[in-house]
Amino acid sequence: MAKLRTEFEVVCPCCRATLVVDAGLQRVIRHAEPERPDRPSLDEAARILEEQRARRESLFEQSIQSEKTRSDALARRFEEALKQARSEPITKPERDFDLD
Repeated sequence: MAKLRTEFEVVCPCCRATLVVDAGLQRVIRHAEPERPDRPSLDEAARILEEQRARRESLFEQSIQSEKTRSDALARRFEEALKQARSEPITKPERDFDLD
């Protein structure tokens, strides 16, 4: 792209991005981010996507297993609470209204 006389380039001191500023407009008209050193290659990208897919699948399987056992756990907790309620003596509940 042709560069106008009113345009100049500035390198950001924080992120090292190149900014093209137009002095006439007093605005940034273009920017280019620097190359990241940790950017994966295309060969690595396929491997990374496969690892993420496998991780998602394992998390999904874990959630399925936990949902299958959830009803058993809830039934067990209900039975324990029912046994406890049957073993407690029946008493008249105290209300704040009765204390007056």
